Amino acid sequence: MIPTIGREEFLRRLGGELASAGVTLLEYRNKTGSDAELLADGAILRAAMPAETVKLILDDRADLVDQIGFDGVHVDAGDVPPVEARRLVGKSRIVGTFGGSDTLLPGVLDEPVDYLAVGPVYSTTTKHTYKTPIGPEGVRKLRELVGPDRVLTAAAGITLATASLVLAAGATTVAVSAAIFRAEDPAAEFRKWIEALGA
Repeated sequence: MIPTIGREEFLRRLGGELASAGVTLLEYRNKTGSDAELLADGAILRAAMPAETVKLILDDRADLVDQIGFDGVHVDAGDVPPVEARRLVGKSRIVGTFGGSDTLLPGVLDEPVDYLAVGPVYSTTTKHTYKTPIGPEGVRKLRELVGPDRVLTAAAGITLATASLVLAAGATTVAVSAAIFRAEDPAAEFRKWIEALGA
């Protein structure tokens, strides 16, 4: 989704527009980029999105969070375990991990994380998964399992039309990719979400 030509200007403009629109947390995902590319992209986003107002989360690479100047990391199966991610980023940064779909992953409530991502809530085109969508009812079930205080981030296939249902089912927040970033103007689309959801 990030163009090869004009990459720096694209990221600078996108980051600035999202920050101005009121985005307060953004996860940067780049599964195939080199360390140099991640560090370069991260520097552009950090400069465009002030640390005082926007938390930036790096996908997978807990080892680069400090160097890139981000606020935390999201780790899943195949990445370092959450306990190692916490050791690498320290106590003051954010660590999140996948918590489950149809049920919680064994032992996940004992992990030193700040939030649990759950889903897929709906079918998704932005992340390859064999898991069956759980829908709002699945989110409700997971909320019952984790209790009232855990931060649950519901992910996958969520649109503006379904976000309120997912939040009402017990999600603390929703993670959104395609519904915002495939819009012609992501910042304007984000503003629509904020207005509609009363966030």
